[in-house]
Amino acid sequence: MNQLSSQCCIAGGGPAGLIMGYLLARAGVDVIVLEKHADFLRDFRGDTVHPSTLQLFKELGLDRDLLTRPYQKTEHLMVSISGKPYKVADFSRLPVEHGFIAMMPQWDLLDFVAETARKLPNFRLFMSTRAETLIDDGGKVVGMHAQGPDGPMEIRSVLTVAADGRDSHLRDASGLEVEDMGAPIDVFWMRLPRAAELALDSMARADANGFLVLINRGDYWQCALPFPKGAADTIRAEGLEAFRERIGRLAPDLAPVTGKIKSWDEVKLLTVQMDRLKTWWRTGLLCIGDAAHAMSPIGGVGINLAVQDAAAAARMLAPDLREGRAPDAMLAAVQKRRDWPARMTQRAQIAAQDRVLVPVIRGGAPLKAPFVLRLLDRIPVLQGLAARAVGLGVRPEHWRSEP
Repeated sequence: MNQLSSQCCIAGGGPAGLIMGYLLARAGVDVIVLEKHADFLRDFRGDTVHPSTLQLFKELGLDRDLLTRPYQKTEHLMVSISGKPYKVADFSRLPVEHGFIAMMPQWDLLDFVAETARKLPNFRLFMSTRAETLIDDGGKVVGMHAQGPDGPMEIRSVLTVAADGRDSHLRDASGLEVEDMGAPIDVFWMRLPRAAELALDSMARADANGFLVLINRGDYWQCALPFPKGAADTIRAEGLEAFRERIGRLAPDLAPVTGKIKSWDEVKLLTVQMDRLKTWWRTGLLCIGDAAHAMSPIGGVGINLAVQDAAAAARMLAPDLREGRAPDAMLAAVQKRRDWPARMTQRAQIAAQDRVLVPVIRGGAPLKAPFVLRLLDRIPVLQGLAARAVGLGVRPEHWRSEP
């Protein structure tokens, strides 16, 4: 068995794990990060890099290099109700340098962070390595067992971090209690060609036929079709042609290209879940990102909350970790700082799904734009406030100087 040690070992090479690992290593902590896959190439992951995340990268001096990677700039969010467009949010009004959402493939973001972190001598990233169980010493977590390409691994660490997503093995092994918020929807993701002359802004379309999200990804639309939870098999049973017709009714301008969906293999199912841990930590262990609070895809905020968790945890824990400590009080302080933003965001998502999304996807009745939507469209200042709520979120984190 391969035996290793570090001051901090992080399970999960997603945005939360890689960014926390990089920030800790940058602050002088010896870090190991484990990623179960051989690379970062997975489609339809969170690709919405919000202004809060771009601002953090600016403070780290990394924004210019990051934005050399492929991305599409989204400065406005639009909603179309029964064919009439409404402007909901204007990110260019935000008091930050990068007033837009960068629609960037998550593998490009993760490759960039990994390449940057690997330049630090105290950062180690193990690919194709799955975290499996915790090492418990009298109620204290002192590391983890993992399975790598060369066999079993035992990694001893002062702090073990579960950043391995909503299906976290380490969270399951921890015994920490999960509160399920419920999610009444699931989502189909797919791609459709985008003509250069079409609108640039990403938008949601809603009418009596349902709800469709179109995200501008340059030469294609990344499309999300929400539907009542558990109805995936029913929709598939209706046949691919009926599915194409459903998309065409929601987006008539895309009806001519729906034939590009050749098989159900090109339609990816996202089973939506929304939950959170009541307590994010136990002695020697901390959960962050989706492992601590799985978010709905509404607003595309999940990746950005995970990054904010990572920044707060690294900033607050680095001084103790450098000295070989991970006090319970500091782990509790990380949760205290980040639990409230997660809760407030989930409340907003629940309100949106219950009051807007679920009634729309039930379909069948003509839709009228609610008063608040008409007000947002008419008053630019309110579009700036909406952009702040979505793009910066609740309690954005900063990295003013090295801890």
